[in-house]
Amino acid sequence: MRRVLGRSGIEVSALGMGTWALGGPMWSGDQPVGYGSVDDAESARAIRRAVELGVTLFDTADAYGTGHAEEVLGHALAGVRDDVVVATKWGNRLDAEHRRLIGEDDSPGYLREAVHASLRRLATDRIDVYQFHVNSADADRAADLVPVLEELVDQGLIRTYGWSTDDPARADVFAKGPHCSVVQHELNLISDAADMLAFCAAHDLASLNRSPLAMGLLSDRVTAQTTFAADTVRGTAPAWLAWFRDGRPAPEFLRRRDAVRDVLTSGGRTVAQGALAWIWARSERTVPLPGCRTVAQVEENAGAMAFGPLTAAEMRQVAELLPA
Repeated sequence: MRRVLGRSGIEVSALGMGTWALGGPMWSGDQPVGYGSVDDAESARAIRRAVELGVTLFDTADAYGTGHAEEVLGHALAGVRDDVVVATKWGNRLDAEHRRLIGEDDSPGYLREAVHASLRRLATDRIDVYQFHVNSADADRAADLVPVLEELVDQGLIRTYGWSTDDPARADVFAKGPHCSVVQHELNLISDAADMLAFCAAHDLASLNRSPLAMGLLSDRVTAQTTFAADTVRGTAPAWLAWFRDGRPAPEFLRRRDAVRDVLTSGGRTVAQGALAWIWARSERTVPLPGCRTVAQVEENAGAMAFGPLTAAEMRQVAELLPA
């Protein structure tokens, strides 16, 4: 399965790989915003296995582990860099020594600084997809970033760009730039984004989908008995994260997952594979970016491409079982 990243014409696999979890522990103030401890060697094996299985889009951010995920990704892709598409993000200032995010920065000056820092960590001479990582940034100030991004394209430092935001009005600010081709936004079967999908179609943009498995809820890896450590984002969930509560998955979302389990697993899929198939069926522009920390997770997610999208009949069943 293949997808084209909007007006850029860049072709990628229909499935990408997210790397938030590969950054390891990190905090924003006293709030944990990482997935906890990570095995860098296993992370590298997982990335390389994804390449072997046909995944060509890898999404990271300078914020993930305050640069650590970029470093791990760059090391793992050495030798195959020209065969893959690397996407990263900027917009958060970093205290790498203490693994802390220390504030947002939407200035053109910081954009120029951040792109060179990411290039160094990724050990590459260009970033294929560069994304603004401040979901609710001021739209008027963000408009000043577009000419700088166009300069970076002209200089060969980036190939295309977009905004990681859930607001179509904000995405529209970047979409006015001729080399903008993507929006990264939340999309999964318990958090649809019909307005954003319509916006992407109207403006010839790719829809890059974060949290396609709702941070593990839309898989069999998370059950009612699952608990998460207090020093992780799922163990001490921030206010914006409704899927987890008191270090456990919120039961109302597990019920929604289980209501459509039979549809998702039809034809031999796993729950996670069915959840990814739902995203592909929502739009031909979608590229889900499930996070993976292990080879086993990569193999399960990449296996979804062999099944393809849910059928129209299966999509109707899901809609009937999960009314808005």
